[in-house]
Amino acid sequence: MSMTPTPAFDTLAFKPSLCDGCGDCMTACASAKQGASRIAIVPGARDGAFEMALCKQCGDPKCVMVCPAAALTKDGASGLIAWDASKCVDCLLCTAGCAYGGIAVDPGSNRVAKCDLCAGDPACAKACPTGALEWRTAGQLFNRHAGNEDQFVPGLAGCQGCNSELLMRHTMRRVGSNAVLATPPGCIPGMGSVGYNGKTGTKVPVFHPLLTNTASMLAGIRRYYDRIGRKDIVVMALAGDGGTSDCGFLAVSGAAERGDKILYVCVDNEGYMNTGMQRSSTTPFGSWTSTTPVGEHMRGKSQDAKNLPMIMMAHKCAYVATASSAYMEDFYQKLDRAIEKSFEGFAYLHIYSPCPTGWRLPAHKVIEACRMSVASNFVTLWEYTPAEGLKFNRSPDNPIPVADYVRMIGKYRHLDETQLAHIQAKVDEQVALLRLMAGEPAAVAASVKAPAGSSTPAGADPVAVRRETYR
Repeated sequence: MSMTPTPAFDTLAFKPSLCDGCGDCMTACASAKQGASRIAIVPGARDGAFEMALCKQCGDPKCVMVCPAAALTKDGASGLIAWDASKCVDCLLCTAGCAYGGIAVDPGSNRVAKCDLCAGDPACAKACPTGALEWRTAGQLFNRHAGNEDQFVPGLAGCQGCNSELLMRHTMRRVGSNAVLATPPGCIPGMGSVGYNGKTGTKVPVFHPLLTNTASMLAGIRRYYDRIGRKDIVVMALAGDGGTSDCGFLAVSGAAERGDKILYVCVDNEGYMNTGMQRSSTTPFGSWTSTTPVGEHMRGKSQDAKNLPMIMMAHKCAYVATASSAYMEDFYQKLDRAIEKSFEGFAYLHIYSPCPTGWRLPAHKVIEACRMSVASNFVTLWEYTPAEGLKFNRSPDNPIPVADYVRMIGKYRHLDETQLAHIQAKVDEQVALLRLMAGEPAAVAASVKAPAGSSTPAGADPVAVRRETYR
């Protein structure tokens, strides 16, 4: 039986760690409302930290509860708490009832004023230079897609807090039933998507290829459906990083080079997590795994991770993009484009997915890890088509230190300062290269830094220095 889900709402999200107290949001708000700002930056508990007084548009608003004149009402359709000036008796009880300082007196009018979200286009979020204040539209995603059928059965055997299960359910809920799915060996079939005891856990046709031939089999399926006139079928893979970047890369590269019309989704949890947490080629430098242990002589993986999305971009695929479950609006937009482009050629979507078990990360910290990885540029969000080139979907400017991200994850617990410096240098190097590919050479020149132990001066052309060294 179909059920109508309870509506969700878009919201302003504030990240105190990114706020520098500049006040640009307040200026923008005051200008938009032609009066006092509806938000306020206030000192935080620590020196140099800031918090924000802002209407949260609460689900159970105390301001509405204490208003004796019914001047404040909660709109069940939009989620907005609206203020009716004609009913307000200026008793100011609402200012006492709000625990967040979201309603205050406007000195210009001597009446209360509160945030009305600027009709869904808040000026404060657009003015924030650091990304501390964001307009999040995930509510719209929920309202559009929550009623879609989940293409996996309930009760899959994923680990507690498994981010891969979250992603595969979201992906197939959006793709729908008109699809043929390949799930090579890894966590996705391992949690039961291909079934147990003769019963499949997937509601669409699914097959379980070898690690080595997923893309080859999909290429054949695509050509068969084209031959019989079924060009509307989404032929796709949900594969792990091992089956994509290592064992299966020959087939993936071949299908991409041929331009086979496939949607290939790589769910990258940075290792072979389903078979004992072994390292893969996308496992980052310094990571503990069962095959890169930490002890007297070894300090985790000694090689840097393979940047598979950039390799796929070099194949000139119809579409290549990176995504994270911390930014679902971005993920759904890219999934929509990837589905569309998969009917033109090879579409590749690379999703970074923390593994609570293999990463030694508490389940409730998974989405926080996703968010921190993007905030530190350890993961960058971008997309590419041959016609448009590469473009960032989230600016890599003003990142937090990579150390803030890796220190929250158990598999990096052993890292020393030298290893942390190496990781930071590699992250900066990758961002500089992406900036160059996105057509930002000025930004690259400004960001070039000499790695530890290098004699290359900061800001110098490293290619010219290298040529002089070998002359």
